[in-house]
Amino acid sequence: MPGLYLLGLVVALVGMTVLDRRFGLFFWRAPVRAAVVMVVGIVFFLVWDLTGIGLGVFFVGDTVLLTGVMVAPEVPVEELFFLALLCYVTMDLVGFVAPRVRARADRSGIDARRVDGARG
Repeated sequence: MPGLYLLGLVVALVGMTVLDRRFGLFFWRAPVRAAVVMVVGIVFFLVWDLTGIGLGVFFVGDTVLLTGVMVAPEVPVEELFFLALLCYVTMDLVGFVAPRVRARADRSGIDARRVDGARG
């Protein structure tokens, strides 16, 4: 069924948006910064994809789940939605975990900015 994969990606993106709104994880915490991070992430992975396509590593296989709309050779429109979902999931996860790690470090008396494990 053409478009089923795109529909699944859109449903997942809506779900991530609901979680983001409910817990203030990413876009609802800092919208401008979130938009910049999202665009940079999508562009980074799109360049990664285009490099892989140029090297012959990535290609669109035969499937009835895609819409058939291509934004570039070997890049279906679904790829853009997938990259957006990948970035959104990652940033929502960071937005959820980071405050808890900082809070735990504060309770332990550890400087949360130090990532090398050295004691001061």
